[in-house]
Amino acid sequence: MNDRKYALLAVGELLADFIGTEITENIGTTNIFERFQGGSPANLAYNMSRLGAKTAVVSCVGNDNLGKFLVSEVSKSGLETRHIIFSDEVPSSLVLVSRTTGTPDFIPYRMADRMLYPHHIPDELLSQSAIFHTTCWPLSMQPSQNTVLDAAARAKKAGCLLSADLNYAEKVWPDRAEAHKVIKQYLSYGAIIKLSEDDAERFYGEKVSTDRIFEDFHDWGATLVCLTLGSKGSLVSASGGETPVRTPAKPLQVVDATGAGDSYWSGFLMAYIDHQNLETCAVAGANMAAIKLCTLGPVKDAVDKKLLYVK
Repeated sequence: MNDRKYALLAVGELLADFIGTEITENIGTTNIFERFQGGSPANLAYNMSRLGAKTAVVSCVGNDNLGKFLVSEVSKSGLETRHIIFSDEVPSSLVLVSRTTGTPDFIPYRMADRMLYPHHIPDELLSQSAIFHTTCWPLSMQPSQNTVLDAAARAKKAGCLLSADLNYAEKVWPDRAEAHKVIKQYLSYGAIIKLSEDDAERFYGEKVSTDRIFEDFHDWGATLVCLTLGSKGSLVSASGGETPVRTPAKPLQVVDATGAGDSYWSGFLMAYIDHQNLETCAVAGANMAAIKLCTLGPVKDAVDKKLLYVK
């Protein structure tokens, strides 16, 4: 897969994060917000480009000044932006986010991010991509839901590695039963998937054991499941039945937790397509996440991927 034009094709939300400037419990106690480029797929592609990978994004923003700002921001890392669509129908999407050392409180305003159609993801683009990645956001609404599922089936035929971030939240996807059905369909193509403990609790509607998470997701077709555990590190399970790989997290003074999961997955995927073992992949993910946690907003500088592989 390393001979393809793009190491990663990220499909889904590109939006504006308005993040609180002070650490608070929730948005209700946040007084001032600062604007950043956001959206999990765009963040992932951005971070992988910081690691030297060629990446591309398929997203939709409004044909407005906020949309132009978002495209300008992601283009700074060198990722391919020509597949980003500007919609004249609806404005750019945005999210209000509290600053916190844990899982942020947020309110999504969904507009242009869902306006993706099959012709936006041509077969030629899939054949040029090593990894096809998406999240719950485009899968949660139409027309992007059908578009991504259609593209995932075509990506599988094109030999892409399918990847997903289970960033499930009821605020984004209120119909949990539909979410389970759609995620199962996506995983049936042999995807690898990342989720946090909070993602899992929201997805199931209750706390469940790690054993159940791994069993369910492998049964649904996932070939690899990465469960991030915050300050407790991560667990990675392959579908072959091996004992999950546990990787500890490094003690840090957290500056901004927003986007840490995307940073983790960028490091993990970079090591994965470099054919590193699962332990090294998890270490790379943890090291990239540490860089993000100590940075306000997106990671701003290039990162030597080889340094991520060091414990």
